[in-house]
Amino acid sequence: MPEIVDTIIDGGIVAFSSNAFEASIAIKGEKIVAVGNKSTMPKAKNYIDATGKYVLPGLIDCHVHIREKPGDDWGIGSKAAALAGLTTIIPFGEYNSEQKETLPQAIKRWKEEAGRESLVDYSFHYILSNTPYIIDSLKEAIQMGVSSYKMFMTYDHRVSDSFIANVMEVVAKNGGIVQLHAENGDVIEHLMNKSISEGNTKPSDFPDTCPPWAEEEAINRGVLLAKMTDCPLYIVHLTSKIGLNRIIDAQLTGQQVWGETCPQYLLLDETALEKIGPFAKIGPPLRPADGLNQTALWDGLKNGYLSTIGSDHSPAPSEKKELGWENIFRAPNGDPIPFGAPSIETLVPLIFSEGVIKREFPIWWMSRMLSENPARIFGLYPQKGIIQPGSDADLLIIDPDTTSIIKAKDHQSTTGYTPYEDWEIKGKPWMTLLRGNVLLNEGKLEQNPGVGNFIHASSPIPPISGISH
Repeated sequence: MPEIVDTIIDGGIVAFSSNAFEASIAIKGEKIVAVGNKSTMPKAKNYIDATGKYVLPGLIDCHVHIREKPGDDWGIGSKAAALAGLTTIIPFGEYNSEQKETLPQAIKRWKEEAGRESLVDYSFHYILSNTPYIIDSLKEAIQMGVSSYKMFMTYDHRVSDSFIANVMEVVAKNGGIVQLHAENGDVIEHLMNKSISEGNTKPSDFPDTCPPWAEEEAINRGVLLAKMTDCPLYIVHLTSKIGLNRIIDAQLTGQQVWGETCPQYLLLDETALEKIGPFAKIGPPLRPADGLNQTALWDGLKNGYLSTIGSDHSPAPSEKKELGWENIFRAPNGDPIPFGAPSIETLVPLIFSEGVIKREFPIWWMSRMLSENPARIFGLYPQKGIIQPGSDADLLIIDPDTTSIIKAKDHQSTTGYTPYEDWEIKGKPWMTLLRGNVLLNEGKLEQNPGVGNFIHASSPIPPISGISH
């Protein structure tokens, strides 16, 4: 250990992934060099007093959609993430199939864009559409540090089961992981067309076209394809109890199948479509207000069957959303009403307020769900996701003794709305450190665009599971 370090954080309750206790953290350069009792720490140039606060490993939003300008691009999206208390994001990249862009070309292009503007560290997932040529560059892309690939089983990006199997074989052989948006696209298309033909086009008619069993059926197919190809599988934004049960069944056989859910599926229900209409159109849809699915998801998080919570930040312009009041499926010109909602700025406060404060889940549960498990699954561990010597000095310090109200006007997103308008939250991010440097300090950013680094992703490591409360 060096005789003098750059920074020591004292007095806070440090939340590891399985316990929490008061400890000091010593930082030299970009790395943590010591964790322990205050009396064992070396001298430091700078001291941060975290008394009365929680200290977590830097949080990771592992489900983010960064848009092209003039939407929530790298500049706006990463600034929103930094102000919200995040230190790493993993957004979904796309390649230009019309120009036959390869994955290495797309990765290089995105690294250049992010390198100029990002205020937080980042890795990438990539979305694969039904373009067989793209499989040829998968191996090289994984070697470049992008090990996670998502496919849609529904909507415009829908791919065939044979395409999924081909991708899984290559990804598994080269140490990556496949993500699936699991809904039965043929069923959804049939039910949507039927709903439109019968004149059932109100926002509240949308959930009936994407029933929970369509999610469960697609998860079942995905699990079997992953078993056939021996490929690690990650189910994004799980919404239903029956879908969770299928994931649990796979896990009990020892299969590497992991699941994510999102705050909207934990906290909102389909009545939001009556209140805010198309602004609550999210795919998969919000589920019934009987609490059956929401309770199952919270239990899945508590018991470790679900491994992560992502925001699914998917900001769609208000003017395009607004067109869905009369027809939730199609705009007058025939374009689909967009899915999604801005969510990156509400992920951290909602999970702390609703999970740790309201439901009394331990603070280390939050570290697990929003830091260590995402880092493990997406190949960033132990550089990210843990407070230990040798890891990046990424930290979030939360002040639990505050109360505030969520307002879209306070957010960075260009969309101008949030489904959580006027939601009361307890606690707030007080300070973050990114690789040893203060990034967020009492609501203000102390770094400039471009400070974020690309993090080379390696093979997935199984997340921590088991009873967490």
